[in-house]
Amino acid sequence: MAKTYESIATQTLGTAVPSITFTGIPQGYTDLVVVFSGNSTQTGSGVNSLRLRVNGNPTVIYSDTGLEGNGTSASSYRSTGNDFMVVGNISQASGPVGNVITQLMNYSNTTTFKTVLSRSNNSQTVTSAIVGLFRSTSAITSIEFYRDGTNNIAVGSTFSLYGIAAEGTTPAAKA
Repeated sequence: MAKTYESIATQTLGTAVPSITFTGIPQGYTDLVVVFSGNSTQTGSGVNSLRLRVNGNPTVIYSDTGLEGNGTSASSYRSTGNDFMVVGNISQASGPVGNVITQLMNYSNTTTFKTVLSRSNNSQTVTSAIVGLFRSTSAITSIEFYRDGTNNIAVGSTFSLYGIAAEGTTPAAKA
């Protein structure tokens, strides 16, 4: 069956903030997709990780595995036992806008853990692909994206939340 994206909510930042949260996520879709476009407030060099926390749950039930490349070299990592999941790298304040696309699969299922797939690119030409696991059978009803460290998510950055619905279905009301 063909799948369709339906817009649920969008947040465009009027001020720099350390995090954004989508709450009251409707349960009538198969998957969720969040598209981030923006920067951090960090100056200087380097990249900044964008982190995900589900249902406000800060317990140690997240893990992620990532691949990164910059056109010259490649690297990988594995991280377990965290109270967050890394979903991508975002650009510093002076760089061009970067993007992070995160898919939360089977998010309303209450019998399985939730798989998260994410890919990102930023002005330091770092591209990453990450697979993560939220080790809980709870349905996902809220998601928080936040920056590591002391820098914020920059003014003008946008987070757009979409639900993926099977063709011919009518999902629950939007949040």
